[in-house]
Amino acid sequence: MTVTKFNHIGHCVTNVERSRKFYEQALGFKYDRELTVEGEGTSKLLRVKLPLKLHAVYLVREGFTLELLYYSQPGTAPQRERAMNEPGLTHISLNVRDMPATLKKIKDLGGQVLDDTNLVAAVFVKDPDGQLIELIQQR
Repeated sequence: MTVTKFNHIGHCVTNVERSRKFYEQALGFKYDRELTVEGEGTSKLLRVKLPLKLHAVYLVREGFTLELLYYSQPGTAPQRERAMNEPGLTHISLNVRDMPATLKKIKDLGGQVLDDTNLVAAVFVKDPDGQLIELIQQR
């Protein structure tokens, strides 16, 4: 196999500062680095029309890298909520030590707890941009 290692998952956000605060303070991610890119090469790679300016912030947690992508030009409108059985990536899943405290932080930092999914040992939440995240109570 030619793949040598997992690199990252990219997540397009509408406010990079808000999202960084959410993932760091509510979910324990740590800042790694950031970069800003623009121009024709970036436009070609990302398949986003010019003018294009992208600010990316990389957050890490236990070997997992989350790339927060903020485009200076807004993209398409948010899509409808996807069903879990539709093809494609569906969610991020994280173990947590203290579910009640984590859920409080999520609400306080602009996220949403999907109360109808709360099985105590696991629950789905959304980040401020609607990204689905599964939290599993660590035993």
